[in-house]
Amino acid sequence: MNRMRPVLLSAYTMTSCLGRGLEPTRTALAASRSGLAPCRFETAALDTFIGEIAGADDQAMPEGLERFDCRNNRVAGIGFAQDGFAPAVEAAALRHGRERVGVFLGTSTAGILQAELAYRRRDPTDGSLPADFDYRHTQNTFSVAEFTRARFGLQGPCSAISTACSSSAKAFASAARFIAAGVIDAAVVGGVDTLCLTTLYGFSSLELLSTQPCRPYDAARDGISIGEAAAFFLLERTRDASSQDDVWLLGAGESCDAYHMSSPHPQGLGARIAMEGALAAAGLAPADIDYVNLHGTATPINDASEDKAVHSLFGDRVPCNSTKGMTGHTLGAAGGVEAIIAALAITDGLVPGSPGTRTLDPELKARYEIAVQRRPIARVMSNSFGFGGTNCSLVFGRLPQAA
Repeated sequence: MNRMRPVLLSAYTMTSCLGRGLEPTRTALAASRSGLAPCRFETAALDTFIGEIAGADDQAMPEGLERFDCRNNRVAGIGFAQDGFAPAVEAAALRHGRERVGVFLGTSTAGILQAELAYRRRDPTDGSLPADFDYRHTQNTFSVAEFTRARFGLQGPCSAISTACSSSAKAFASAARFIAAGVIDAAVVGGVDTLCLTTLYGFSSLELLSTQPCRPYDAARDGISIGEAAAFFLLERTRDASSQDDVWLLGAGESCDAYHMSSPHPQGLGARIAMEGALAAAGLAPADIDYVNLHGTATPINDASEDKAVHSLFGDRVPCNSTKGMTGHTLGAAGGVEAIIAALAITDGLVPGSPGTRTLDPELKARYEIAVQRRPIARVMSNSFGFGGTNCSLVFGRLPQAA
């Protein structure tokens, strides 16, 4: 694999059940505080915990973009308003030209909730959906990418990536390739996924929901907690006033083992290929990584599979854990959410904790950390593995001279 040219994370923001923007996320990471709560979403009658964003339905759509009105795009709008992200995108568009700024966003459910609500209002005689239901601008997977492009008036390449739980991690890899090819100079990257009944009842039917906040790597782990989130980055080729404190995307590795529709390869084959690819693209060895943010969904099979891959590559030297006990599994947004956590681990100098995990599974061999650790972190690997074996690993860090 060819060495990847580092790409600057010039701005980033995250909104989840932990709060709106980076500060509540930072506070939660430092305190190892979970944002999960018993499910009270919509009409769902399920004994499980979720990570819901408070007040999401109160968000108004920008004038002229009302056609995009759905929960997914409302949460995206909330995310744009945090941490000076919108002004940073506007400045990049002026600096590079609007046609030189792309949009690459991951999602899995997109605006399915809007369709669920529309089905409740079907015509009683012929079952047709209401005339005001706009599939293209709401339920359609491309909706959030199109909304983002319209919101900022961007004219570069625009893509929605939907590879289940690796969606927004793969968005980084796609954007980096476009930047490396010289097609664009910057990109809005990340992901948005929001709660809907299809997701909640779908995972319930697969018997994958835990009845308590999820417990990655725990001996008694029994399933996931679903969350929702918006995580956005502005990636740039470079910046005039770059600093040694900047965080960069150093490498991305992808694989598709296609072992099973919903179960990972039992030996973690695809996961290991993705991690090795990310290291090769970054020009790094396993010993150069200071922390691994695991995909770590807290299902028995997923954690065991990933553990085999991680331990075979890193042994028990590198601290690792999953932060899904804080945010829940945000599905198509998980790669973006955990990229934010990777960036904060570097800038704040900490290995976050793993709330919910109490007794580690003795069968799992990687160096899993339950409690918060304060220590210098120069490079982080973030893993995102989706249904069907669509895997992506990302490496973030300081540039070598800064590290």
